[in-house]
Amino acid sequence: MLHRPPAGGLTEPPPGRGGELAALAARAASARAGHAQAVLIGGPSGIGKTRLLRALLDDQATHGTRTLYAACGREPAAHRVPSAYDGLPDGISGGAAAPYGAVRALFGPLGLTGTGPSPLLRGGAHHALPALAPGADTTAPPPHQVLHGLYRLAGNLMTDRPLTLVLDDAHHADEHSLRWLDFLLRRAEHHLPLLVVLAHRPEAEPVAGAALAAACAPHRTTLLSLGPLAEAEAAELARRILGAPVGPAFAAHLTEASGGNPRTLTHALRTLRAEGTAPDEHGARRATELCAALTATTTRRWLGHQPGWVRDVATAVAVLGEDEPRRVAALAGVTTALAEDALTALRRAGLVTPGRAALADAATRAAVLAPLTEPELTALRTRAVLLLSDAGRPAEDIAEHVLRLPGPVPPWMAATLRDAAARAAARGAHKTAARYLHAVLRAEPDDLSARTELARALAEINPEEALPLIEETLALRTDPRTKAAVAAQYGLTCLALRRVPTAVRVLDEAVAAFTAETGPGAGPADRELTVLLESVLLLAGTVRRETIAAVRDRAARMTLPHGDTPAQRQKAAMMSTLTALDGRSAARTVLQARRALRSPAAEPGGWAAFAAAFPLALADEVDDALGALERVLTQGQEYGEARVYTLALAARSLVLHGIGAIPDALADARTAVGLTAEEDQCAELTMPHIVLATSLVDHAEPRRAEEALARIEPGDLDGHVLEQPAYLMARARARRALGDHEDALVLLFACGDALAAAGVANAVLHPWWVHAVRQLTALGRTGEAREIAERWRGPARSWGTPRALGLAAHALAVTTPGPEGVVLHTEAVEWLAGSPARAEHARAEYHLGRALLAAGDQPAAREHLRTAVGLARQCGALALAEAARGGLVTAGGRMRKATGCRTDLLTRTERKVAALARAGASNREIAEALFVTVRTVEMHLTGVYRKLGVGDRAALASALPPEAPPEPPAGMPTVAYGRPARAAR
Repeated sequence: MLHRPPAGGLTEPPPGRGGELAALAARAASARAGHAQAVLIGGPSGIGKTRLLRALLDDQATHGTRTLYAACGREPAAHRVPSAYDGLPDGISGGAAAPYGAVRALFGPLGLTGTGPSPLLRGGAHHALPALAPGADTTAPPPHQVLHGLYRLAGNLMTDRPLTLVLDDAHHADEHSLRWLDFLLRRAEHHLPLLVVLAHRPEAEPVAGAALAAACAPHRTTLLSLGPLAEAEAAELARRILGAPVGPAFAAHLTEASGGNPRTLTHALRTLRAEGTAPDEHGARRATELCAALTATTTRRWLGHQPGWVRDVATAVAVLGEDEPRRVAALAGVTTALAEDALTALRRAGLVTPGRAALADAATRAAVLAPLTEPELTALRTRAVLLLSDAGRPAEDIAEHVLRLPGPVPPWMAATLRDAAARAAARGAHKTAARYLHAVLRAEPDDLSARTELARALAEINPEEALPLIEETLALRTDPRTKAAVAAQYGLTCLALRRVPTAVRVLDEAVAAFTAETGPGAGPADRELTVLLESVLLLAGTVRRETIAAVRDRAARMTLPHGDTPAQRQKAAMMSTLTALDGRSAARTVLQARRALRSPAAEPGGWAAFAAAFPLALADEVDDALGALERVLTQGQEYGEARVYTLALAARSLVLHGIGAIPDALADARTAVGLTAEEDQCAELTMPHIVLATSLVDHAEPRRAEEALARIEPGDLDGHVLEQPAYLMARARARRALGDHEDALVLLFACGDALAAAGVANAVLHPWWVHAVRQLTALGRTGEAREIAERWRGPARSWGTPRALGLAAHALAVTTPGPEGVVLHTEAVEWLAGSPARAEHARAEYHLGRALLAAGDQPAAREHLRTAVGLARQCGALALAEAARGGLVTAGGRMRKATGCRTDLLTRTERKVAALARAGASNREIAEALFVTVRTVEMHLTGVYRKLGVGDRAALASALPPEAPPEPPAGMPTVAYGRPARAAR
């Protein structure tokens, strides 16, 4: 006989439960072999325990077994919320705690009443009848023979086939039934084909806790804990119910709204299907409403059956946002003992999540607070603020409660808000700080200090809104020191809004006014403020052509600071940048940049580290440059500063591209471009698109490079010292890769003109001249090419780095035929081999190979072309690798057999995503860990599957090494990736 829960319309195995179902099938197989097994399935209400039991009983593993099923204490169907579990038997709610109630539910379908003969009652099994007969008197402790009778009955059931006993909601089971299961398992452990499966809610108080613990003794019981469904599993459930696949965004909304609870998910999805609502943005909002409504219904129903003091405690927890018993008791107006009892009940009901200090979710909180009138809720929140303040809680904790109060706040609360705003700003949560300060100004509109702090906070998140406030503050402030600090903020805000001339004018006036005010005998604080103004002036003035000449002259008259203070480090960084643009001394540039990096390791990077990274990279000090950018990225990630993080990613992409780490440069650039689409404060940034195009060209994707550049309005870049030449250079290289040589040449000369107009003479910054020499030579205009190569030989020597000298030798070599050209090509290879510019080294090897081939030295040509192919492939420079391979074939050579591992093909980001996926993280969890979108994670996983030749996550375990994710090929840089975790707002 088979007694199992009905299918209820869902016959497929539950999504996300494959591992648990496999574990159950393995235990069933062991039981069939004569080794008794016990399994305890745990999880909160609605998590899918019953659904898993149904899947087990439908599984091939239990076919051919005699299965008996019972559900203890199940709420009658008339009172249940509709779900995937409709159709299950109502269980034994009336007799769950009655002696042998669970036993009678299990064996009831066998019809063993003792009124007639039955082969199942032979051999002493008839002694079980007092436990099986509904009217049996079992109020006294059960006689030993009853236990033996039930044991014999189970043995009789196993004479011709294995036996599976399934007890759902076992926390409601009575003590007598559980003691008998313990009795049975202790005797069946090594010789009976028996599987006992119990499901329970760990947070619920069991009817017979000691008996349940004994029956599920750890030494013989397998524990399976069910957690919430991940996004991919929620998407699969949605596909089954809605009949079509759903998008990642819909699945993410659905998972968040339901908390991954299968019952809540199923209810929402079935309602959407019945309504005919599509799984789009509207459908996601509707699903959120349905999940919240279901939560509210179950919450109100449960609270409606509780005494008033439990409801009062629930209300106090909802208002306070914590479950500290003494404060909850004080706000609820009950004793601490009663509060603790109520909190225990709330946890068991799932309204307060174990391990968290608040109600389970926003929908539960809203349901608890719904019966209160507005005056009642305001009074409770005011009392909560007083309680938290008296308890010495952090200002930010109190401030959140203050913000929920209607109307202006009293003065003492305004002081708390100011303190909270200062703390929020210090940890980078500028949006939160602005919220607090707006509330202060509503209460005290004339508070100039709050207005100034609000302007500073807004400058980080909304410069447009901040600028009028800063201008107003500048006009109202009379204290010279405060006015100078506000002027520095004004300059940075104007810079974010691309109002550079205005910033330079105001800062120039501020420096002059403050210097005149403080005089030559200024103290340390005033000197630091002067240096701050000067550093911001240098930063702003370096951005545009019309202002750079003046700040360059000013910087030339300045003394290099020691770098002992933040302002000094910022000034040193900008002096280093200007020296680098001048292009005359790499050594002096590095000295200045390292002064900018003298801050302690624990200090955030700030824009001093960001500005110092640029000249360090130009000077071939790549490790220092990447280290500086890593500090900036860490700061952006820690404080949720998306703009800082995006700019640092774009800068790191350029550095990585410069050292030939093309796939990693692409990964950074793509992440940065993604942030420009996601974050309002990053929307106007152009460098992410430029650096993406730069790497795409080398990755043999010039059309996609042009698509990236098409998002930029060229007119917006006119006059920009760095961005306009970078844009022109990227466009020129894309046009050349697409075969438009003449247009490419025009763009290269435009790049050179833009740099010259800004007075930039660094030979390695956007080296348009090298590309122009190659292009002119290819077009047969060797004389023009030679002139350019000769002209830039001097600046390259002045800069003096191996990269600069190698590029100069290479440019001359391209224009020089015959043996002399081979000598110059060899010199270029030697210089570039000693530089970090691996892609340029590969290109020089390629050109040397071609020159040797032209000279008739095929063996030497093959060796250098083979080296070029290997280097280019390692760098991810696919276009160059293909060109070098073609040259190698022409020279009569072939590539040696590759010995690399497939994992070497993965970018750094792909390695991180693959490792997290292999560890079991969902796409949403990976996205949160790396601060990328779910769509970006899916894109990276698709790339991983393609490169490793696998089809899904399950295959990653064998495709990736068991230890840490594989490192990049030898010689390639090791850098960290990720995105900023959003600071709490």
